[in-house]
Amino acid sequence: MLTAMDFLDIVRLTPLIAIDLIVRDDEGRVLLGHRRNRPARGTWFVPGGRIHKDETLDSAFARIADAELGIAGLQRSTARFEGVFEHHYGDNFAGEPDVSTHYIVLAYTLTFTSATPLGRPDQHSDYRWLTPVELLARVDVHDNTKAYFR
Repeated sequence: MLTAMDFLDIVRLTPLIAIDLIVRDDEGRVLLGHRRNRPARGTWFVPGGRIHKDETLDSAFARIADAELGIAGLQRSTARFEGVFEHHYGDNFAGEPDVSTHYIVLAYTLTFTSATPLGRPDQHSDYRWLTPVELLARVDVHDNTKAYFR
């Protein structure tokens, strides 16, 4: 397990690799969470998380889906790969000055019915279903999330 200082050094020196989950419902809306944590705290964002050292993509996908959506055992093969994206943030998880965060993100789309209970309140303070048009029009939706729909 990384200490906070070790992780801050990693954030300072190298990009992180992550998986984002673009969760759609049967009406075409997208699930967004209001972020509790840095970077991007206080904005609406798709669920996601970083891949850990020595973790396979399949294991990371399942862990992130459980941690962010509350769905255990979800397989990556059930999702559609959307591509590789870059996310740049001027801040970092620790709020340390002059340390930016750089992610290389593998984006995957999943579709559920709107009746499927999703979300983990420890990760996001609130969840909303928005259409792509709605989320693109909002100033409180992070630009890195908007990039998936442009």
